[in-house]
Amino acid sequence: MTAATPTLEPPKLPTPVDSLALVADDMVRVDTLIRERLASDVALINRLGAYIIGNGGKRLRPQLVLLGAGACGVGDARPITVAAIIEFIHTATLLHDDVVDASELRRGRDTANTVWGNEAAVLVGDFLYSRAFEMMVEVGSLTVMDIMASTTNRIAEGEVMQLLNVNEPGVSEARYVEVIEAKTARLFRAATELGAVLADVPESTRHALADYGMHLGTAFQIADDVLDYRSDSGTLGKNVGDDLAEGKTTLPLIYAMRDGTPSQRDTVAAAIVSGGLDALPAVLEAIASTDALGRSMARARRSADAAVAALAEVPRSRYRDALESVAVYSVERDL
Repeated sequence: MTAATPTLEPPKLPTPVDSLALVADDMVRVDTLIRERLASDVALINRLGAYIIGNGGKRLRPQLVLLGAGACGVGDARPITVAAIIEFIHTATLLHDDVVDASELRRGRDTANTVWGNEAAVLVGDFLYSRAFEMMVEVGSLTVMDIMASTTNRIAEGEVMQLLNVNEPGVSEARYVEVIEAKTARLFRAATELGAVLADVPESTRHALADYGMHLGTAFQIADDVLDYRSDSGTLGKNVGDDLAEGKTTLPLIYAMRDGTPSQRDTVAAAIVSGGLDALPAVLEAIASTDALGRSMARARRSADAAVAALAEVPRSRYRDALESVAVYSVERDL
């Protein structure tokens, strides 16, 4: 009698905490470098910069640089610098976003534009952009500079596209995805791709990590837009419906209008056009009755699954497992 072949269980993924612990020591070095390179002879830049850099957040994008570099076997200090560059670019976009959106709260604290005014917030954002490009020169790689130049340009295009979509209920799902791929996912893509660029790896590995980052960023942003209708200022750092108040047509609203009754479609569309939160209870009812949040999360999970699938071209290691874990948990998070 032939013995049964034992069933091999798939390797257990590390938790997000375990994943990020792989790069915890390097993240201390990244934070130190950020604070050093944020320093300026202009006092206001120092005060405002310290405020925003110390404003919490998971520093996910620089961690992705380090995990991607680790997956490709980079052993020098360049990923530390690139991770800081990515965080400077990200922080600059947040400063500009908050001014454009007239946001008053981020991560549970007053935004920089609320404290110091729009002019200071925009100009310090410009300072962060220029400092980031100074640091790119120091890395000494034309490929790094090319990726970051095209990335920041695409982010700016995404910001303009989003601005054109404000108070516009006719935004399609395809248009919505195009905006978040430009505005959010493109920086995720740069973060993971740059980890490969710093190593001597096959082009297939580099492209795989770039695809992983793009899919991950898309999943992350859709999940974030869902949380806008689930969370409050004590968790997400925003109030329920903040996106609606700003007239943003995000995926839950697109699905609610697509699948709702004519009356619900009219209610949601009118709320987008007018902005504000007067119609929030009716909008939340339309979202609930159409399962718009569930449908949106299903779309986010498809992107997360695509991110995991892209990693098939990356040699298995603790770092690759960590990247897979980040993708899986990106659509299961509460924050």
